[in-house]
Amino acid sequence: MVTKEIRQEPGFEAADIRISVVLPSYNGEAFIGQQLESILGQLGEQDELVVSDDGSVDGTVPIVKEYQRTDGRICLLKGPGQGIKRNIGYALRHAKGRYIFLADQDDIWLEHKVSRVLQAFEEQRASVVVHDARVFAGEDAAHIQMESFYAFRGSGAGVIKNIIKNSYIGCCMAFRRDLLEVVLPIPEQIEMHDQWIGILGDYFAGKSCFLPDVLLLYRRHGSNNSAMEHYGLGRMLRNRLVFLWCFGGRVWSKRRRKGAFGEM
Repeated sequence: MVTKEIRQEPGFEAADIRISVVLPSYNGEAFIGQQLESILGQLGEQDELVVSDDGSVDGTVPIVKEYQRTDGRICLLKGPGQGIKRNIGYALRHAKGRYIFLADQDDIWLEHKVSRVLQAFEEQRASVVVHDARVFAGEDAAHIQMESFYAFRGSGAGVIKNIIKNSYIGCCMAFRRDLLEVVLPIPEQIEMHDQWIGILGDYFAGKSCFLPDVLLLYRRHGSNNSAMEHYGLGRMLRNRLVFLWCFGGRVWSKRRRKGAFGEM
C-alpha cells in the first residue's frame, strides 16, 4: 500500500499549545485523582489537560474542579452524554495541542512518559506513537497481572494486522494534531475509537511507532475488566465488517477531496 504523509489544509494550524491530554470521564471518582496527579506532574506550562465528563453522578466533577482551581492547564468540558466514542470525539474537537495524548480516568502514567513519547515523535518522525503498559488489578499498583500488554496483544503497526487483531490501546497512544483531519468524526457504528485512530494513521500517514517502553500502569477493575476479554466469533466478525465498511467510506471520502492529502 502506498501512503503519503498527511498535509494540513489552509487554515488548519496547530496552536501554541504543545500537548493536549484528552481524558474522557464518567463516574471515575475512585481513581481519577491519582491519574490527574500522574499526568499533571509531567506537563509543561504550554500544555493542557482536557477532561470531558459525560454526566458523572458521583464525585468525579468536584474532584476535577478542585484540581482546576489551582491549575489553569485543566479544561473541564460537559460531554454530550451519548457514550464514550462521542465523548472522545467531542473532547478531540476542543484539543488545541500539536500532540494529542489519550488518557483513561483510572490508569497511572509512569515517569518520563511524556518526554519519551515526544522523543519518539521527533526521532521516528511518526504520526502515531504507542507504548507498552504493565497491567495491575484494583487499588494496588504493585499487584501486577501482566508485565507487557504488547506481549498479550502481539502489538505492532499495520492496517491489515490491526483489523484482524487490534493492538492499539488508547491509553497508550499519542498522535499528531493533523491526523484529526481524517479521524473525525469517529463513526458511531465502530467498536473501538483507538483502533480507528491507529489504523487511519497507518493508512494515511504510514508512520506509526510502537515503543517497547512500559510507560503506563493499566488498571483493571470491575468497570473495565471486559476490555481485555475476547468477544465471541459472531461479534468479532460483525465488528470487523462494520469497521471495514466505515474505513472504506472514510478513505473514499478523503480521496474525493481533491488535494486534501496530496497524491496517494
